[in-house]
Amino acid sequence: MSRKTGLIHTVFFWVREVGSHSDAVAIAAGCKKHLTKISTVVRIEVGFPAGTGRDVVDASYGVGLHVEFEDMAGHDVYQDHPDHLAFIEECRQHWSKVVVYDTAIE
Repeated sequence: MSRKTGLIHTVFFWVREVGSHSDAVAIAAGCKKHLTKISTVVRIEVGFPAGTGRDVVDASYGVGLHVEFEDMAGHDVYQDHPDHLAFIEECRQHWSKVVVYDTAIE
């Protein structure tokens, strides 16, 4: 059984040019390059729409990012961390829209 964490930070990125594989790959690579270095990150997963094709599934995004933290304090460190800011600076040219869902885990 996996250990539950205090906060799940889920981010969806829409690429600048719809269907741009190179933009999606650049965002995913940037996540791995920068965000995995942040010490308060318990777990990080990055990927692309799964193609499940159900009516209730929104697959219009290009990249999905899921980051787990022990607690809100870890999330707060992440938000202002130089590696998170470097990721944004390096990769913002590849996305047109970002939507974030933060979930507190009990």
